[in-house]
Amino acid sequence: MTSYLLAGGGTAGHVNPLLAVADALRERDPDASVLVLGTAEGLESRLVPERGYELLIVDKVPFPRRPNRQAAAFPARFRRAIAQVRAHIRTHGVDIVVGFGGYASAPAYVAARRERVPFVVHEANAKPGLANVLGARAAAGVGVAFAGTPLRGSEVVGMPLRREVIALDRQATRDEAAAHFGLDAERPVLLVFGGSLGAQRLNEAMADSWGDILAAGWQLLHVTGERSDMVDPEVPGYALRRYVDRMDLAFALADLIVSRSGSATVSEVSALGIPALYVPYSVGNGEQRLNAASAVDAGAAQLLDDATFDGDAVRRLVVPLLGDRARIERMAVAAENVGTRSGTDNVIALVDRALGAA
Repeated sequence: MTSYLLAGGGTAGHVNPLLAVADALRERDPDASVLVLGTAEGLESRLVPERGYELLIVDKVPFPRRPNRQAAAFPARFRRAIAQVRAHIRTHGVDIVVGFGGYASAPAYVAARRERVPFVVHEANAKPGLANVLGARAAAGVGVAFAGTPLRGSEVVGMPLRREVIALDRQATRDEAAAHFGLDAERPVLLVFGGSLGAQRLNEAMADSWGDILAAGWQLLHVTGERSDMVDPEVPGYALRRYVDRMDLAFALADLIVSRSGSATVSEVSALGIPALYVPYSVGNGEQRLNAASAVDAGAAQLLDDATFDGDAVRRLVVPLLGDRARIERMAVAAENVGTRSGTDNVIALVDRALGAA
Protein backbone atom coordinates (compact mmCIF):
# COMPACT_ATOMS: atom_id res chain seq x y z
CA MET A 1 0.00 0.00 0.00
CA THR A 2 1.40 3.37 -1.04
CA SER A 3 1.26 6.26 1.42
CA TYR A 4 1.02 9.74 -0.11
CA LEU A 5 1.48 13.00 1.78
CA LEU A 6 0.08 16.02 -0.07
CA ALA A 7 1.32 19.34 1.31
CA GLY A 8 -0.13 22.77 0.71
CA GLY A 9 -2.85 25.18 1.64
CA GLY A 10 -3.58 28.66 2.83
CA THR A 11 -5.67 29.64 -0.19
CA ALA A 12 -8.08 27.95 -2.57
CA GLY A 13 -5.41 28.19 -5.28
CA HIS A 14 -3.31 25.70 -3.31
CA VAL A 15 -6.05 23.60 -1.72
CA ASN A 16 -8.24 22.88 -4.76
CA PRO A 17 -5.56 21.31 -6.99
CA LEU A 18 -4.31 19.36 -3.97
CA LEU A 19 -7.79 17.94 -3.39
CA ALA A 20 -8.23 17.14 -7.09
CA VAL A 21 -5.07 15.02 -6.99
CA ALA A 22 -6.08 13.46 -3.66
CA ASP A 23 -9.46 12.42 -5.05
CA ALA A 24 -7.88 10.89 -8.15
CA LEU A 25 -5.33 8.95 -6.10
CA ARG A 26 -8.04 7.60 -3.79
CA GLU A 27 -10.27 6.71 -6.74
CA ARG A 28 -7.43 4.89 -8.50
CA ASP A 29 -6.42 2.91 -5.41
CA PRO A 30 -8.95 2.85 -2.55
CA ASP A 31 -6.41 1.04 -0.38
CA ALA A 32 -3.80 3.79 -0.69
CA SER A 33 -3.17 6.10 2.25
CA VAL A 34 -3.77 9.70 1.13
CA LEU A 35 -2.85 12.23 3.84
CA VAL A 36 -2.77 16.02 3.70
CA LEU A 37 -0.29 18.30 5.44
CA GLY A 38 -1.45 21.82 6.23
CA THR A 39 -1.67 24.50 8.86
CA ALA A 40 -4.40 25.00 11.43
CA GLU A 41 -5.09 28.51 10.12
CA GLY A 42 -5.43 27.93 6.37
CA LEU A 43 -8.45 27.11 4.25
CA GLU A 44 -7.33 23.48 4.29
CA SER A 45 -8.29 23.20 7.98
CA ARG A 46 -11.94 23.25 6.86
CA LEU A 47 -11.91 21.87 3.31
CA VAL A 48 -9.67 18.85 3.84
CA PRO A 49 -11.68 17.18 6.65
CA GLU A 50 -14.91 18.01 4.80
CA ARG A 51 -13.59 15.98 1.84
CA GLY A 52 -12.81 13.04 4.12
CA TYR A 53 -9.02 13.27 4.41
CA GLU A 54 -6.90 13.28 7.54
CA LEU A 55 -5.18 16.64 8.00
CA LEU A 56 -1.75 16.50 9.61
CA ILE A 57 -0.81 19.83 11.16
CA VAL A 58 2.42 21.74 10.76
CA ASP A 59 3.20 25.14 12.26
CA LYS A 60 2.67 28.14 9.98
CA VAL A 61 6.12 29.70 9.54
CA PRO A 62 6.17 32.57 7.00
CA PHE A 63 9.49 33.37 5.36
CA PRO A 64 10.75 36.69 6.78
CA ARG A 65 10.62 39.62 4.38
CA ARG A 66 12.72 42.07 6.42
CA PRO A 67 15.11 41.93 9.37
CA ASN A 68 13.01 42.13 12.54
CA ARG A 69 12.09 40.08 15.60
CA GLN A 70 10.14 37.60 13.47
CA ALA A 71 13.18 37.08 11.23
CA ALA A 72 15.35 36.38 14.26
CA ALA A 73 12.95 33.72 15.45
CA PHE A 74 12.54 32.14 12.01
CA PRO A 75 15.39 29.57 12.08
CA ALA A 76 14.21 27.92 15.28
CA ARG A 77 10.55 27.97 14.22
CA PHE A 78 11.38 26.53 10.81
CA ARG A 79 13.48 23.74 12.36
CA ARG A 80 10.51 22.89 14.57
CA ALA A 81 8.19 22.72 11.55
CA ILE A 82 10.63 20.43 9.73
CA ALA A 83 10.77 18.17 12.78
CA GLN A 84 6.96 18.01 12.87
CA VAL A 85 6.83 16.88 9.24
CA ARG A 86 9.62 14.34 9.71
CA ALA A 87 7.62 12.84 12.58
CA HIS A 88 4.51 12.64 10.36
CA ILE A 89 6.51 10.95 7.59
CA ARG A 90 7.87 8.31 10.00
CA THR A 91 4.60 7.70 11.84
CA HIS A 92 2.60 7.16 8.65
CA GLY A 93 5.28 5.46 6.57
CA VAL A 94 5.02 8.07 3.83
CA ASP A 95 6.41 6.91 0.46
CA ILE A 96 6.23 10.24 -1.40
CA VAL A 97 5.46 13.89 -0.71
CA VAL A 98 3.62 16.08 -3.22
CA GLY A 99 3.77 19.82 -2.58
CA PHE A 100 1.45 22.47 -3.99
CA GLY A 101 2.99 25.55 -2.42
CA GLY A 102 1.94 27.51 0.62
CA TYR A 103 3.21 27.50 4.19
CA ALA A 104 3.09 23.71 4.60
CA SER A 105 5.19 22.94 1.54
CA ALA A 106 8.56 24.45 2.48
CA PRO A 107 9.13 22.35 5.63
CA ALA A 108 7.65 19.34 3.82
CA TYR A 109 10.28 19.51 1.08
CA VAL A 110 13.15 19.77 3.57
CA ALA A 111 11.72 17.01 5.76
CA ALA A 112 11.24 14.67 2.79
CA ARG A 113 14.82 15.20 1.66
CA ARG A 114 16.18 14.48 5.13
CA GLU A 115 14.03 11.36 5.41
CA ARG A 116 15.19 10.23 1.94
CA VAL A 117 11.61 10.30 0.64
CA PRO A 118 11.10 11.56 -2.93
CA PHE A 119 9.00 14.67 -3.41
CA VAL A 120 7.22 16.30 -6.33
CA VAL A 121 6.41 20.00 -6.73
CA HIS A 122 3.39 21.50 -8.49
CA GLU A 123 3.24 25.25 -9.12
CA ALA A 124 -0.16 26.72 -10.00
CA ASN A 125 0.93 30.29 -10.77
CA ALA A 126 3.01 31.61 -13.64
CA LYS A 127 5.11 33.43 -11.05
CA PRO A 128 6.17 30.76 -8.54
CA GLY A 129 6.13 31.13 -4.79
CA LEU A 130 9.33 30.99 -2.75
CA ALA A 131 8.59 27.57 -1.23
CA ASN A 132 8.35 25.97 -4.67
CA VAL A 133 11.35 27.87 -6.01
CA LEU A 134 13.45 26.36 -3.23
CA GLY A 135 11.81 22.94 -3.40
CA ALA A 136 12.28 22.58 -7.15
CA ARG A 137 16.06 22.48 -6.71
CA ALA A 138 15.96 18.99 -5.19
CA ALA A 139 12.58 17.65 -6.35
CA ALA A 140 12.16 14.33 -8.14
CA GLY A 141 9.67 16.03 -10.45
CA VAL A 142 8.39 19.57 -11.02
CA GLY A 143 5.13 20.35 -12.79
CA VAL A 144 3.81 23.79 -13.70
CA ALA A 145 0.39 24.95 -14.84
CA PHE A 146 1.64 27.56 -17.32
CA ALA A 147 4.37 27.56 -19.94
CA GLY A 148 7.23 29.90 -19.11
CA THR A 149 7.00 29.47 -15.33
CA PRO A 150 10.60 29.88 -14.12
CA LEU A 151 11.15 26.72 -12.06
CA ARG A 152 14.23 24.55 -12.40
CA GLY A 153 13.59 21.26 -14.20
CA SER A 154 9.89 21.93 -14.68
CA GLU A 155 7.52 20.56 -17.29
CA VAL A 156 4.09 21.89 -18.21
CA VAL A 157 1.43 19.57 -16.78
CA GLY A 158 -1.50 21.95 -16.46
CA MET A 159 -3.72 22.47 -13.44
CA PRO A 160 -5.44 19.67 -11.53
CA LEU A 161 -9.09 20.64 -11.94
CA ARG A 162 -12.36 19.87 -10.22
CA ARG A 163 -14.03 16.71 -11.51
CA GLU A 164 -17.17 18.62 -12.54
CA VAL A 165 -15.09 20.86 -14.79
CA ILE A 166 -13.14 17.98 -16.34
CA ALA A 167 -16.35 16.11 -17.18
CA LEU A 168 -18.38 19.13 -18.36
CA ASP A 169 -20.04 18.90 -21.78
CA ARG A 170 -20.99 22.54 -22.29
CA GLN A 171 -23.26 22.02 -25.27
CA ALA A 172 -25.16 19.12 -23.72
CA THR A 173 -25.59 21.00 -20.43
CA ARG A 174 -26.60 24.42 -21.82
CA ASP A 175 -30.37 23.92 -21.52
CA GLU A 176 -30.06 22.72 -17.92
CA ALA A 177 -27.77 25.65 -17.12
CA ALA A 178 -30.15 28.20 -18.65
CA ALA A 179 -33.06 26.81 -16.64
CA HIS A 180 -30.96 26.86 -13.46
CA PHE A 181 -30.23 30.58 -13.82
CA GLY A 182 -33.54 31.60 -15.40
CA LEU A 183 -31.97 32.64 -18.71
CA ASP A 184 -32.65 31.83 -22.36
CA ALA A 185 -30.45 29.07 -23.78
CA GLU A 186 -30.90 30.46 -27.29
CA ARG A 187 -29.38 33.87 -26.52
CA PRO A 188 -25.69 34.61 -25.82
CA VAL A 189 -24.53 35.00 -22.22
CA LEU A 190 -21.76 37.12 -20.71
CA LEU A 191 -20.52 35.60 -17.45
CA VAL A 192 -18.89 38.04 -14.99
CA PHE A 193 -17.34 36.92 -11.70
CA GLY A 194 -14.48 37.82 -9.40
CA GLY A 195 -13.98 34.73 -7.26
CA SER A 196 -15.75 33.56 -4.11
CA LEU A 197 -15.41 36.96 -2.42
CA GLY A 198 -16.22 38.88 -5.60
CA ALA A 199 -14.36 41.83 -7.08
CA GLN A 200 -15.59 45.30 -6.23
CA ARG A 201 -14.09 46.80 -9.38
CA LEU A 202 -15.99 44.37 -11.61
CA ASN A 203 -19.19 44.75 -9.61
CA GLU A 204 -19.16 48.54 -9.84
CA ALA A 205 -18.49 48.42 -13.57
CA MET A 206 -21.40 46.03 -14.12
CA ALA A 207 -23.71 48.10 -11.92
CA ASP A 208 -23.08 51.03 -14.26
CA SER A 209 -23.25 49.14 -17.57
CA TRP A 210 -25.57 46.14 -17.33
CA GLY A 211 -28.20 47.99 -19.35
CA ASP A 212 -25.73 48.48 -22.21
CA ILE A 213 -24.93 44.77 -22.20
CA LEU A 214 -28.59 43.81 -22.41
CA ALA A 215 -29.16 46.43 -25.12
CA ALA A 216 -26.43 44.73 -27.18
CA GLY A 217 -28.61 41.62 -27.31
CA TRP A 218 -26.70 39.66 -24.67
CA GLN A 219 -27.78 38.24 -21.33
CA LEU A 220 -25.71 38.77 -18.20
CA LEU A 221 -24.90 36.20 -15.52
CA HIS A 222 -23.17 38.19 -12.78
CA VAL A 223 -21.72 36.47 -9.69
CA THR A 224 -21.02 39.33 -7.29
CA GLY A 225 -19.47 37.46 -4.34
CA GLU A 226 -20.99 36.83 -0.94
CA ARG A 227 -19.86 40.14 0.56
CA SER A 228 -21.40 42.29 -2.14
CA ASP A 229 -24.30 44.59 -1.32
CA MET A 230 -25.30 45.14 -4.96
CA VAL A 231 -29.03 45.47 -5.52
CA ASP A 232 -30.52 43.07 -8.04
CA PRO A 233 -32.44 45.09 -10.67
CA GLU A 234 -34.56 41.98 -11.29
CA VAL A 235 -34.90 42.49 -15.03
CA PRO A 236 -35.24 39.75 -17.66
CA GLY A 237 -31.91 38.64 -19.05
CA TYR A 238 -29.88 39.68 -15.99
CA ALA A 239 -29.20 36.93 -13.46
CA LEU A 240 -27.42 38.35 -10.40
CA ARG A 241 -26.16 35.85 -7.82
CA ARG A 242 -24.15 36.45 -4.66
CA TYR A 243 -22.68 32.95 -4.81
CA VAL A 244 -22.88 30.03 -7.24
CA ASP A 245 -22.21 26.50 -6.02
CA ARG A 246 -22.59 25.10 -9.55
CA MET A 247 -19.92 26.98 -11.47
CA ASP A 248 -19.94 24.14 -13.98
CA LEU A 249 -23.43 25.29 -15.02
CA ALA A 250 -22.27 28.90 -15.21
CA PHE A 251 -19.40 27.83 -17.47
CA ALA A 252 -21.77 25.76 -19.59
CA LEU A 253 -23.83 28.86 -20.30
CA ALA A 254 -20.99 31.35 -20.89
CA ASP A 255 -20.23 32.52 -24.42
CA LEU A 256 -17.75 35.10 -23.11
CA ILE A 257 -16.28 35.68 -19.67
CA VAL A 258 -15.11 38.79 -17.80
CA SER A 259 -13.18 37.86 -14.65
CA ARG A 260 -10.04 38.12 -12.59
CA SER A 261 -7.16 35.92 -13.76
CA GLY A 262 -6.28 33.77 -10.80
CA SER A 263 -4.50 30.58 -11.79
CA ALA A 264 -7.49 28.30 -11.18
CA THR A 265 -9.84 30.59 -13.10
CA VAL A 266 -7.56 30.84 -16.13
CA SER A 267 -6.94 27.08 -16.08
CA GLU A 268 -10.62 26.19 -15.89
CA VAL A 269 -11.70 28.73 -18.51
CA SER A 270 -8.90 27.66 -20.85
CA ALA A 271 -9.62 23.96 -20.33
CA LEU A 272 -13.24 24.56 -21.34
CA GLY A 273 -12.30 26.64 -24.39
CA ILE A 274 -14.22 29.78 -23.40
CA PRO A 275 -13.00 33.17 -24.70
CA ALA A 276 -12.30 35.64 -21.92
CA LEU A 277 -11.56 39.23 -20.99
CA TYR A 278 -9.31 39.16 -17.94
CA VAL A 279 -8.98 42.04 -15.49
CA PRO A 280 -5.89 41.06 -13.45
CA TYR A 281 -5.99 42.02 -9.79
CA SER A 282 -3.51 44.86 -9.40
CA VAL A 283 -2.46 43.99 -5.83
CA GLY A 284 0.28 41.40 -5.36
CA ASN A 285 3.36 40.51 -7.35
CA GLY A 286 1.78 40.61 -10.80
CA GLU A 287 1.10 36.88 -11.07
CA GLN A 288 -2.47 37.34 -12.34
CA ARG A 289 -1.26 39.16 -15.45
CA LEU A 290 1.29 36.41 -16.06
CA ASN A 291 -1.30 33.68 -15.50
CA ALA A 292 -3.31 34.99 -18.44
CA ALA A 293 -0.32 35.46 -20.75
CA SER A 294 -0.56 32.13 -22.59
CA ALA A 295 -4.27 32.61 -23.34
CA VAL A 296 -3.67 36.19 -24.48
CA ASP A 297 -0.73 35.16 -26.68
CA ALA A 298 -2.87 32.47 -28.31
CA GLY A 299 -5.64 34.95 -29.12
CA ALA A 300 -8.11 33.30 -26.73
CA ALA A 301 -8.25 36.18 -24.25
CA GLN A 302 -7.64 39.88 -23.83
CA LEU A 303 -6.31 41.83 -20.85
CA LEU A 304 -8.16 44.85 -19.47
CA ASP A 305 -6.59 47.25 -16.99
CA ASP A 306 -7.93 47.08 -13.45
CA ALA A 307 -7.24 50.76 -12.69
CA THR A 308 -9.42 51.98 -15.56
CA PHE A 309 -12.05 49.23 -15.61
CA ASP A 310 -15.40 50.93 -15.04
CA GLY A 311 -18.76 51.33 -16.75
CA ASP A 312 -17.26 53.51 -19.47
CA ALA A 313 -14.59 50.88 -20.16
CA VAL A 314 -17.31 48.26 -20.52
CA ARG A 315 -19.14 50.45 -23.03
CA ARG A 316 -15.93 51.27 -24.88
CA LEU A 317 -14.23 47.86 -24.91
CA VAL A 318 -16.65 45.08 -23.99
CA VAL A 319 -19.90 46.08 -25.68
CA PRO A 320 -18.31 46.46 -29.16
CA LEU A 321 -16.87 42.95 -28.79
CA LEU A 322 -20.33 41.60 -27.96
CA GLY A 323 -21.42 42.81 -31.38
CA ASP A 324 -18.51 41.15 -33.17
CA ARG A 325 -19.52 37.49 -33.18
CA ALA A 326 -16.86 36.61 -35.76
CA ARG A 327 -14.11 37.81 -33.43
CA ILE A 328 -15.62 35.94 -30.49
CA GLU A 329 -15.71 32.78 -32.60
CA ARG A 330 -12.03 33.21 -33.46
CA MET A 331 -11.24 33.62 -29.76
CA ALA A 332 -13.24 30.48 -28.97
CA VAL A 333 -11.35 28.45 -31.58
CA ALA A 334 -8.05 29.71 -30.15
CA ALA A 335 -9.22 28.92 -26.62
CA GLU A 336 -9.74 25.26 -27.49
CA ASN A 337 -5.99 24.89 -28.02
CA VAL A 338 -4.80 26.68 -24.88
CA GLY A 339 -5.91 24.67 -21.86
CA THR A 340 -5.95 21.04 -20.80
CA ARG A 341 -8.31 18.91 -18.77
CA SER A 342 -5.62 16.33 -18.02
CA GLY A 343 -3.72 18.26 -15.33
CA THR A 344 -4.64 15.83 -12.57
CA ASP A 345 -3.52 12.79 -14.56
CA ASN A 346 -0.32 14.59 -15.56
CA VAL A 347 0.59 15.35 -11.94
CA ILE A 348 -0.09 11.76 -10.93
CA ALA A 349 2.16 10.61 -13.77
CA LEU A 350 4.92 12.77 -12.26
CA VAL A 351 4.30 11.16 -8.89
CA ASP A 352 4.38 7.63 -10.35
CA ARG A 353 7.61 8.40 -12.18
CA ALA A 354 9.21 9.68 -8.97
CA LEU A 355 8.11 6.58 -7.08
CA GLY A 356 9.46 4.35 -9.83
CA ALA A 357 12.82 6.09 -9.76
CA ALA A 358 12.98 5.79 -6.00
